[in-house]
Amino acid sequence: MKSSFKNHRQGHHFGLLCAVLFLAALLSLLSPQFLTTRNILNLLLQSSVNALLAAGMTLVIITGGIDLSVGSILGLTAVVTAGILQSPLPVPGAILGGLALGAGLGIANGLVVIKGKIPPFIATLGMMTLSRGLALSLSGGRPVTGLPREFLLLASSSVLGIPTPLWIVAAVYLAGTFLLARTNLGRYIYAVGNNMKASRYAGCPVPTTIITAYTLSGMLAALAGMVLVARLDSAQPVMGAGYELNAIAAVVVGGAALSGGTGNLGGTLLGAIMMAMITNAINILNISPFYAQILQGVVILAALFVHSAGKSPSRSCITRHYGPGRGQKFQGGEEV
Repeated sequence: MKSSFKNHRQGHHFGLLCAVLFLAALLSLLSPQFLTTRNILNLLLQSSVNALLAAGMTLVIITGGIDLSVGSILGLTAVVTAGILQSPLPVPGAILGGLALGAGLGIANGLVVIKGKIPPFIATLGMMTLSRGLALSLSGGRPVTGLPREFLLLASSSVLGIPTPLWIVAAVYLAGTFLLARTNLGRYIYAVGNNMKASRYAGCPVPTTIITAYTLSGMLAALAGMVLVARLDSAQPVMGAGYELNAIAAVVVGGAALSGGTGNLGGTLLGAIMMAMITNAINILNISPFYAQILQGVVILAALFVHSAGKSPSRSCITRHYGPGRGQKFQGGEEV
């Protein structure tokens, strides 16, 4: 089973990498601006916020859940962090406060799913609406400006010629890859997504695993919000609207199954870069921005088709390994 999963995953990653390289080669032929250092860095910076959101989304989707609230959590934590930055509290304290708020909202999502036994789609939809309403109420519907220069360095500074947001993304993805591949929590996340019933019988802490995944998703949404605020030099209450769909798209294009049990951060990062490349191509080729969503939709549907076409062997392996219970659905760690 592991060999089949590994081969399928490597095949998808190779295909996705080839698609990214082909798209890059095509764009370089269509526009000499594409392969310039300035444009490449700009492309990666454009993908950084979505990459951070998608990293947390990957963990949730692997467990078989979904988090529709990440865009609104981004907006709420951005407004709150910007408000704290205008107080005497030092910048590191404001950053920690924003991350703590994001983690707290993630914990709330997990508890509603586990304790309330509410489907993740509905639970996070409620949090999405609640967080956006709080962001608008706390800010009065107005952007928060006048942020300290020390905080703005989060986006404007660079290390070894590479912008700081890219180092942040690299650190998150390296840590997340280690978590999924080398820790018990990572194994639990995959186990819960593959077969929740079998995981419970095997002693996997299903409730804790699910809550932890949503907690990390909320925290990374807060981190993405801080990077975006530092880039724009303001926090707007509507910031992050619709970003959850971009994050889900990156995860799906990266090879994760919405049914859970498969996916990894390497594929997600490639997916986020591909989505950014489409937007970048629209800009440098002076194409109407209305076509961006069309192209992104085509890419998502193609990724779903490819993933679905190669899914049957893996599914049969799961069924043979875990038994016929794989098709059962669970809510909040309990069998329905």
